[in-house]
Parts: sequence; C-alpha cells; structure tokens
Amino acid sequence: MRQIMKKLPQTEVVLLDDAYQHRHIKAGFTILLTKYNDLYMDDLLLPAGNLRESKKGASRADVIIVTKCPPNLSSDAQEKIANKLSILKHQQLFFTSISYDKYIYNGIEPIELQEIDREAFIAVAGIAKPHYFYDHLKIGRTKTITFPDHHHFSETDIQKIILKANGKKIITTEKDFMRLKGKIHPDQLYYLPIETTFINDHSLFDNTILNFVRQSI
Repeated sequence: MRQIMKKLPQTEVVLLDDAYQHRHIKAGFTILLTKYNDLYMDDLLLPAGNLRESKKGASRADVIIVTKCPPNLSSDAQEKIANKLSILKHQQLFFTSISYDKYIYNGIEPIELQEIDREAFIAVAGIAKPHYFYDHLKIGRTKTITFPDHHHFSETDIQKIILKANGKKIITTEKDFMRLKGKIHPDQLYYLPIETTFINDHSLFDNTILNFVRQSI
C-alpha cells in the first residue's frame, strides 16, 4: 500500500482481492462472494466451518454475489436465496454462473474440446474444489492429478504429471497453465479458459461499479 500511495495521484482505483477482513484498509466499496451450494448463512466460524468472522459481517458489503449458480436459476429460487441471506436495503444482490470455452489452448493453436477423445488426455488442477473442472471435461478421477490450491509445482510434480500423461495431452486450468508453462512441452500442455457469467442484471452491476468509481475520482 505504501508503494501505491507513492504513485498518487496517478493511481485512481485500487482493486483488492480477498481483503474483506483487512480492517486497517477502509474500502470505499465492498463486494462479498458466496457460493450457491455453500452460502455463508449455512456455514460456521473457523474451525467448525470456513467463516473467518461472524455472519453479521456480511452487512458491510455493498454488493453480494452468489457464485457458481445453475445457469438457469429461476427468479423464484433467486428470491428464496435473497430472503435467506437477509439482504439489507443498501445492498445489491447478483447471481452468476461459470462457463467454459469450447476450445483448449496451448499458445500455438486451439483445439475444439469435443473433438478430443476422453482417453487421449489427462487433467491437472491446483485449485480449490476442482470437481467443476473435471466434471466439465467428463473425465474419470483415475485420469486426474489434483494439487492443493495455489500450488507451486516442483520438479517432482512435473515428472509425476508427465509420467501419468504417458504421451497424452495434459489439460489444466488457465491459472495452473501459467505455473506449468515452460516446464512441459507446449505440444502436450493445454488450458481450458473459464469465465463468470451474470444470470441477469449484468449491466446494472457494471453501472454500479462505474458510478462508484466516477464519484470517487
């Protein structure tokens, strides 16, 4: 933060990830994410659950986004979740789902995923809850290698992956691809892009953020 302050007034916006509990930082606008099948209202404080603070802390959020929802989540289902989360008057609630690209990439040429035989590749992931990734690839767990979230791949890990692949293509996440790039031959290593899609009100979300930024600067 000191480095950022030195660059003022050139710096107009500071965007922080995973900073909800950093109380020394007085955020002007706060977004809280909660998973569709793991809402914070259903969770418990550490160590019994995953919450870092009381559920009452959600009241600080300006926007709450329910992530990883079914793409066809109905209006009635959205309303039930809104009631369960007890959304306050000053808060806005949005629903998003995840979607994957139709192609896998290696920086050389894209390949359409559905053209690849499921027996012709293995999957590697070092992310939290990789089952969404594996399920989309429709690949059995015997053809996957899973590492902890934010994993930094060692030479031993690389050899393990190459040995398991046995000449087959290796499909990984975009985040893991950046860590594996240069360590595995590009003809063998591919990544599958992922993106977040708003189920509705995407323009409202954009305008909310833009209006805050305009007013702040």
